[in-house]
Amino acid sequence: MGKSSDKEIKLPELGEGVTEGELVKWLISEGDFIQIDQPVAEVMTDKAAMEVPSPFDGVVESFLVKEGDTIQVGQSFLAMKSSDEEKKVNSSGEKENTKENSELSSGLRSPKNSVSDLPVKSVLKSIPPVKIPDVDSTTGTIENEPMKDSSISILATPFTRRLARELGVTLSHIRGSGLAGRVTKEDVLKQAGVAEEGRQGVSRMASSFSVTGFSIPKEGLQERAPLKGVRKKIAEKMQLSKAVIPHFTLLESADVEQLDEVKNAVKEMLKDRGIKVTYLSFVMKALLQTIKEFPELNAGIDDFSKEIVIKKYYHFGFAVDTSRGLLVPVIKDVDKKSLSEISFEIQTLAEKAREGKISPDDMSGGTITITNIGSLGGEYATPIINTPEVAILGMYRLYVKPCWDGSSFKPKKTMNFSLTCDHRLIDGAVSARVLKSFVHKIENPLSLFI
Repeated sequence: MGKSSDKEIKLPELGEGVTEGELVKWLISEGDFIQIDQPVAEVMTDKAAMEVPSPFDGVVESFLVKEGDTIQVGQSFLAMKSSDEEKKVNSSGEKENTKENSELSSGLRSPKNSVSDLPVKSVLKSIPPVKIPDVDSTTGTIENEPMKDSSISILATPFTRRLARELGVTLSHIRGSGLAGRVTKEDVLKQAGVAEEGRQGVSRMASSFSVTGFSIPKEGLQERAPLKGVRKKIAEKMQLSKAVIPHFTLLESADVEQLDEVKNAVKEMLKDRGIKVTYLSFVMKALLQTIKEFPELNAGIDDFSKEIVIKKYYHFGFAVDTSRGLLVPVIKDVDKKSLSEISFEIQTLAEKAREGKISPDDMSGGTITITNIGSLGGEYATPIINTPEVAILGMYRLYVKPCWDGSSFKPKKTMNFSLTCDHRLIDGAVSARVLKSFVHKIENPLSLFI
């Protein structure tokens, strides 16, 4: 950072449990004049991509990190300097500020000033130092401190806690290397030791494949780009899901003649309200009723405590194809919403996802996911479960096929569905009953309103 820099922009709080983000791209250039609240960078967290605004006006002097770097909450990532106009204002106000600081140092403040008005350094000086226990530099294990039975008080993201459970690592045995002592993913992997050998084996295979499988035969015949942003997060989550969850998929076909008629009728009724009605709204209603018959579909597995967690709330995620990659917005409390409310939320959240305006809260808390690639084609697929959920429902394109009615073949509108389950919790026979019940509701859509 140059000597003329007098401001730095730090990564702000990005949401509950979020401690870091990947800087995907800069939205400004060096020398640009930036106004307050103007987006300066796009940052990707475990939950969503978002733009970080500038908290003040100024001129961009230098970038303190580069695209693709991971930055911690509270870390400076952009150096700024005041514009000429600001320097004039600051110069004229210097006397007043000096007087105010003098009052502060002597303990004099007017009653209107609160603790939040005090300089950060003054507040920090009043905080007693925290004694940090000795740590083994090779293992990261805390020495001379009794082991704890719980990791609840340890600072770590939900993803890090889940990874620790899966690798059998106790968070209280680790000294976090993150901001304010937070335990990071890297800390957990380092502590895992033997448990990490399997992952290292995969890494060695990947490295070997990189050398042989991706060797460049002739210059210019390959192009490389960094794996970052949404694509990187998708890759990490899908790899974790496939590594941990034993998947199996069941496929079924449904007669949607009646569903198509009901959907078109409701669509006509709501078009004046600007609500777009799709098959997905009805699928959510049918899935809700099915889950109430089979609550294990709306569950999870706590690997740490070896318990099955049945969730008594119904937050349905649905996959949205965007230019940044696959995003999964979540409709909260589906059981408390009408078909029109569900349709409106699907429409609103999908638009926010495609426009890059989706927030972490819009994508958190899901209990089960629906993926719909019917508009793009494809009759069947075997989707990957959105961990830590235990099932994902797939719906595919509507097509007409000949169906036997007892005396002749007649054309019928048909839609295929797939149900992919976590075999640790859901058996094949259960999934068959689940899909049979779901298809029955889809084929009799009026039952969804009873």
